[in-house]
Amino acid sequence: MKNEAIVASLFAILLISLASFKTKAQTLGKSVRDTSAIFPKGQRAPASNFTGIVWVQQLIEPDSDFNIPVGYVTFEPGARSHWHSHAGGQVLLAMGGIGYYQERGKPIQILRKGDAVKCPSNVPHWHGASPTVGFMQVAITPNTATGRVTWLQPVSNKEYNALKP
Repeated sequence: MKNEAIVASLFAILLISLASFKTKAQTLGKSVRDTSAIFPKGQRAPASNFTGIVWVQQLIEPDSDFNIPVGYVTFEPGARSHWHSHAGGQVLLAMGGIGYYQERGKPIQILRKGDAVKCPSNVPHWHGASPTVGFMQVAITPNTATGRVTWLQPVSNKEYNALKP
């Protein structure tokens, strides 16, 4: 319950902060362009956990008082995470572009700017950009005694392309 209250508070603070900024994400060619980005793209994410080009900017580092890291993730078109799960769950806030989110055994969901997703604890899932448009998200992932994330296998091209229009 404590983590849920902290996540809810963090979510409210983040939404209020973001409301004060005017942003517009644009796609141009095959890369993500954002002329009024709130956060920098950060560092390239490890290929061991992602397919394609992904950037991560850590916004809030965990510490002994506030153990909920928050990151800004930029997925180039076609990029995605591997299957993974979080012992403490995860909240995703869509900031721009077109994203995909899928829990194991369920259909792919399309995410657009302003969408929010609650990834349940210990449920394998993946998220990333659509094949033709990049995606930006804020990821809020509580740390737990058993760790923050368990990485699984890559998302196959067949799984990634399974979206039924």
